[in-house]
Amino acid sequence: MKTLQKLNIAQFKNKNIVVLGAGLTGLSCARFLQKNNVDFVVNDSRDEPVDTAQFNEDFPNARLVLGSWNADVINQADILLVSPGIDLSVDAIQSNISESCEVMGDVELYCRLSDTPILAVTGSNGKSTVVSLLAYLGKALGFKTELAGNIGVPILDLLNDELDYLVLELSSFQLETMSSMNAIASSILNISDDHLDRHKTMANYTAIKQRIYSQSRVAIFNRDDKATHASDVTESVSFGSDAPNEKSFGLAVHNNHTYLMFGNEKLIAVDELPLAGLHNALNYLAALALGQQAGWSLEAMVTSLSGFEGLPHRCQRIETSDNKQWINDSKATNVGATLAAISGLSSLLTQDQKLVLIAGGDGKGADFSPLSHPIKEHVSQLYVLGKDAMRIANVAEHSFCVDSIEEAVELADACTTEGDVILLSPACASIDMFTNFVERGNVFTRAVQTMQEPT
Repeated sequence: MKTLQKLNIAQFKNKNIVVLGAGLTGLSCARFLQKNNVDFVVNDSRDEPVDTAQFNEDFPNARLVLGSWNADVINQADILLVSPGIDLSVDAIQSNISESCEVMGDVELYCRLSDTPILAVTGSNGKSTVVSLLAYLGKALGFKTELAGNIGVPILDLLNDELDYLVLELSSFQLETMSSMNAIASSILNISDDHLDRHKTMANYTAIKQRIYSQSRVAIFNRDDKATHASDVTESVSFGSDAPNEKSFGLAVHNNHTYLMFGNEKLIAVDELPLAGLHNALNYLAALALGQQAGWSLEAMVTSLSGFEGLPHRCQRIETSDNKQWINDSKATNVGATLAAISGLSSLLTQDQKLVLIAGGDGKGADFSPLSHPIKEHVSQLYVLGKDAMRIANVAEHSFCVDSIEEAVELADACTTEGDVILLSPACASIDMFTNFVERGNVFTRAVQTMQEPT
């Protein structure tokens, strides 16, 4: 694992520092430089990304250049601090970076200035759930643990905090400008088509994701996804949906219940955990594998799992008294998210359990045809609502249109029995009927809980 020489803030003095981008990350870099009395320039291609008067008040010694990527400013930079949303390959930037210029993002800068122990996660799906769970477990075990990177607070705001552990969620954009993280352990959870408008090919996208392993002591990879497998690393640990070997994590069925496993050790039954579905079972395993590498007690982590309720509206179980599984996945605002929920839940059902789906809203022109086969294979009844209800109904053989979520809940309750799963996973935006997906999920939850109340 290659690591670069640690930086000292004094090395920034008398250098030309340019911050590219005046969004949240760029402004956090500006605050860091201002706090350390370092002069800098902020360059953004947008005309009005910030209130100029407020910027000048907050950063009186800085220069703000707006409206285009400025060739002279970029060319004179000794250090270029780049926000992750900015594509460095565009000609206006790439052609003007001098050979001697150091290019880095805020996460790389943090890693070059700090020795805080790090656990890091990337992947196409599930990153936020896994890092949020990791941070929760760290705190539950008594460690001072914070969350940063692509989630949580701006990482440079944590630079002077004395932390036991820092948990990082890293996007492919952030990994492009990183080379010296030196994490205890890191994981690529999964890889699927994403951000190809910027990365162009899956091979390039995968290679960028794989950069995380070369900056980690231990690689945690997903046995189910070959693109996540680690190469050229000293040590690795795997997790997957199959039975694990002696030193890996996986799943196994005992007495008709699926368990999280470490080797031959049963850890906890999946149906005892707050987050539903195979995809979340894998998320739990990844978090446990990462925490174990930090030296956290596996027993203590497993004991704490049930207290983590997950991120709101992402395959959340609703607590009820009817022994049915009501799942709020209102955050599934696109077809891919609903496909993941159907696959993740159906794979853990027995032949006697039914899966009922509530979907619909504003599809924003999406192609719903990929839902056709999974619905036919796994969904016993589909209730559709909202603007694009009929477009979803047209790809399914057994659907029923409803006027409201409350009506869908009532009908779903009538056609299900103990053990069955009723899933709200809309595959659509919520703006045709609700303020946002949060309101939609809350309406679903209230409808389910109201139905449980004695009459």
